[in-house]
Amino acid sequence: MLRLTDLHLPLDHPETDLQAAILARLGIPAEDLIGFTIFRRGYDARRKNAIMLVYTLHVEVRDEAAVLQRMQGATHVKPAPDTSYHFVTQAPAGLKTRPVIIGFGPCGIFAALILAQMGFRPLILERGKQVRERTKDTWGLWRKRELHPESNVQFGEGGAGTFSDGKLHSQIKDPKHYGRKVLTEFVKAFAPPEILYVSKPHIGTFRLVKMVEEMRATIESLGGEFRFESRVTDLDIDHGQIRGVVLESGERIATDHVVLAVGHSARDTFQMLYDRGVYVEAKPFSIGFRAEHPQSLIDRARFGKFAGHPLLGAADYKLVHHCRNGRSVYSFCMCPGGTVVAATSEPERVVTNGMSQYSRNERNANSGIVVGITPADFPGHPLAGIDFQRELESRAYVLGGKNYDAPGQLVGDFIAGRASTAFGSVQPSYKPGVHLTDLAPSLPEYAIEAIREALPEFDKQIKGYAMHDAVLTGVETRTSSPVRVKRQDNFQSMNTKGLFPAGEGAGYAGGILSAAVDGIKVAEAVALSMVGRTDVHGGMQPGPETY
Repeated sequence: MLRLTDLHLPLDHPETDLQAAILARLGIPAEDLIGFTIFRRGYDARRKNAIMLVYTLHVEVRDEAAVLQRMQGATHVKPAPDTSYHFVTQAPAGLKTRPVIIGFGPCGIFAALILAQMGFRPLILERGKQVRERTKDTWGLWRKRELHPESNVQFGEGGAGTFSDGKLHSQIKDPKHYGRKVLTEFVKAFAPPEILYVSKPHIGTFRLVKMVEEMRATIESLGGEFRFESRVTDLDIDHGQIRGVVLESGERIATDHVVLAVGHSARDTFQMLYDRGVYVEAKPFSIGFRAEHPQSLIDRARFGKFAGHPLLGAADYKLVHHCRNGRSVYSFCMCPGGTVVAATSEPERVVTNGMSQYSRNERNANSGIVVGITPADFPGHPLAGIDFQRELESRAYVLGGKNYDAPGQLVGDFIAGRASTAFGSVQPSYKPGVHLTDLAPSLPEYAIEAIREALPEFDKQIKGYAMHDAVLTGVETRTSSPVRVKRQDNFQSMNTKGLFPAGEGAGYAGGILSAAVDGIKVAEAVALSMVGRTDVHGGMQPGPETY
């Protein structure tokens, strides 16, 4: 099999042009082409009036060796790599212990799935409810202002990624093609097959619900066991070795291997780890607002006359500006054709996030516009970032009217430094509602100053971005975990043997795909540890801060 990369064709090319391009690239007659599959399809929109599709193809030809010999030195023709997944081990017969996984978000899902597929029968403990019950509770906040602290956007089956755009692309290095394993398993769970080849795959919330249920059923069929509404409140640690976990009910579950996949909002768990002496350190994260614009404005700016083309879909963007005060402002978790959602998990606090359905056909585009901060901005103990987040979320609750409405402001008024009193052409999507005010008190002065400088600069890249009527909604504080539960090269905690920190909450991922990939890596480390092997590498690398 050959891999052909960087094959450009016009947006509306006939299907026959793809085969013709393959033949021309390889210099072979049609009878020598056995078949091909699309491995990746993206687009190049730098010239809006001549948008091109960009293909990576896997091609089967007669006498592959001769073609490679003739094409020696060609940049865009290589042998296709093996992207299939290979299990590192299998559980031995009669294994008496089983691994415990805390949390069933993307990381926990794939840690559980891989361990189950290798025969280790994992026990999964999830503090929240099953995904459909959780969805009802989440809508309770959005529609009735009723917060369920253990069942919301952050907590419950599927994790925070369930209420998101469902993005499945990442900037992580993936030499072992774990991401392909993730996408393949998602397709088995009824995700759209196109996620295997489009360059920026996404799923959307409604489809994620069904997929999560299907993956749970698969894990159960392989011997995995689930306990929902089972919050872990303590760890049994004996001379630096995990010996079990303790539930809120007081039940102790014995185990020597615990995967900690709790997500970035499990603040009580981070406190418990710190109290138990598990090594935890503060890490950078970002704070800011959600910005809403008409999706049609973004489409026109990105795609010109091709705006609305079915192969392009709703346009996204990625923006960054380095400010005079030394801060960086960037777009985060952009949701084309989506909505801004209430994402708090604690009473009397307001947090925003973004969500899209698979269709991405809502009126507005939204994105986090956030400022990077470091532990120097919240000095103190390793959990000081959590205190800082809570302070900002409490401010937002008060500014919004103390009823879970979010504080908001028109972009034009924000730049001018005056409070907003009425919405314009952009109606905010956040539920329960948006209370117009002055957002300046919601964030530190350095963040407000940086965002005010960045918005007009973003307008130079996307004409209309700083339009007066665009809406800012506060506050975005849960961009990533404020702590890192640091681990060694064997993926175990720095000072607690048998504890495997994983995913976003531990500071090693930043989105669905990277968290799922980290779940696979940690599952492999757990499995090898349980069979007495130590050939594990790459445990220290932190994950990305954006997705």
